[in-house]
Amino acid sequence: MLDANVKAQLKSYMEMLREPIELIASLDDTPKSGELRALLVEIAGMSDKVTLVERSDLSDRKPSFRIARVGTDIGVDFAGIPLGHEFTSLVLALLQVGGHPIKLEEEVIEQIRNLPGDYQFETYFSLSCQNCPDVVQALNTMSVINPRIKHTSIDGALFQAEVEAREIMAVPTVFMNGEVFAQGRSSVEEILAKLDTSSASRKAEEISAKDAFDVLVVGGGPAGAAAAVYAARKGIRTGVVAERFGGQVLDTMSIENFISVKQTEGPRFAAALEEHVKDYNVDIMNLQRAVKLKPGKMVEVELENGGVLKSRSVILATGARWREVNVPGEREYRNAGVAYCPHCDGPLFKGKRVAVIGGGNSGVEAAIDLAGIVEHVTLIEYSDVLRADEVLQRKLRSLPNVKILMSAQTTEIHGDGKRVNALSYKDRVSGEDRRIDLEGVFVQIGLVPNTEWLKDTVALSRFGEIEIDAKGQTSLPGVFAAGDATTVPYKQIIIAAGDGAKAALSAFDHLIRSSVEEEAAEPAAVSA
Repeated sequence: MLDANVKAQLKSYMEMLREPIELIASLDDTPKSGELRALLVEIAGMSDKVTLVERSDLSDRKPSFRIARVGTDIGVDFAGIPLGHEFTSLVLALLQVGGHPIKLEEEVIEQIRNLPGDYQFETYFSLSCQNCPDVVQALNTMSVINPRIKHTSIDGALFQAEVEAREIMAVPTVFMNGEVFAQGRSSVEEILAKLDTSSASRKAEEISAKDAFDVLVVGGGPAGAAAAVYAARKGIRTGVVAERFGGQVLDTMSIENFISVKQTEGPRFAAALEEHVKDYNVDIMNLQRAVKLKPGKMVEVELENGGVLKSRSVILATGARWREVNVPGEREYRNAGVAYCPHCDGPLFKGKRVAVIGGGNSGVEAAIDLAGIVEHVTLIEYSDVLRADEVLQRKLRSLPNVKILMSAQTTEIHGDGKRVNALSYKDRVSGEDRRIDLEGVFVQIGLVPNTEWLKDTVALSRFGEIEIDAKGQTSLPGVFAAGDATTVPYKQIIIAAGDGAKAALSAFDHLIRSSVEEEAAEPAAVSA
């Protein structure tokens, strides 16, 4: 099951186990059960602290297994074979159930321990989903800390009947006590905020009590992280407030054009960004959404939970999000057939008919990836030409189960009240309205800046981007901006990082000049 390098690495991890654990497997005679048995046998052979037990009555889901700490009720469950993106989740679960220290702040661990009630979580994932491991690992960790929390991770591609019955059209999808709890990426802190509803008001009070910053960065993507590092290196009081640290990078499958890093994945890159920022004395306030900017000598940033932060300068680095088609049915059927991440949700549409809206690189790449999974892909492009790189276009046109529609304007996404079943478009050449029967629609038409909260405060372009000069200065004194939320062309990670550094240097220059001006003004005020 595992190659020599992976086995050697896993064996070194198994040496970190502090408590004996059991791998309790529920298997049958299918090939997948055979694969799981082979994997568990390999793992059990790597440490004398690991024992493999087979119990067909453990679960109706086969193949599945439990990692249990011997003599306790601590354990986590997997239904399927957690390889691919979930292999890290498997390794982490082995270590944590085996007594390896959990890397969370003590305050968070205590909050998990004190959660009232019993919780039964089920997370549906796909092995190609880069967003799923965060959720799986978060809930596994919580279940190890608090045994009243139970968690089973389920490979949706392997348990298609459940996926159909529960009408799951996107991963990760989390059920709690039989009801849908969350969809999409979630961290421990985000899950806790939903379970412990009083935590938001406590956090708001804590945030509002903070001293003013010299530089406050709003946003935790590449631009925000770079700005924070450059500001902190100047020795000034620096804070970062972010809705989710990592930003849009977290939804990026592969990064191959960040100079000096040949290849990495978005979540790994985002984790490296956060690690780098934490090397400096930066106050990181994650999972906080900014809703209002109040200019002044001391700039204020108001948060969704009611908290207010003050700073002598602010760097706006709020990034961008997937652009919507804005047609009837899109929002109604989001996560019920309308999707934005082909890598995450593609496996749920195995053998089905789907459409991809958008003929740029992301749209064509999505169509190519999906063609290897689904029955048929229709690529819909508004223009009369595809904008993707020629090499991608050639690959797309070579696929037998792909149809390309040019000069086609999507007008509506249809459904039966529960899930998508068709898409309508207008032929922009003939003017005819046409309809395609299908089960899924993947939207890949670019990005829109996260700047709605800034209207009527800073100058925005007609596209909603923050207007900046060559130094990153906005229309407001002391307020700078960087990254995909700005008018800077070419929305690339490396460009955002460079602009974040530039904005921090500009903010530092502003602080120096402001201090000099204030000092120069003081004697005049006295003599007057």
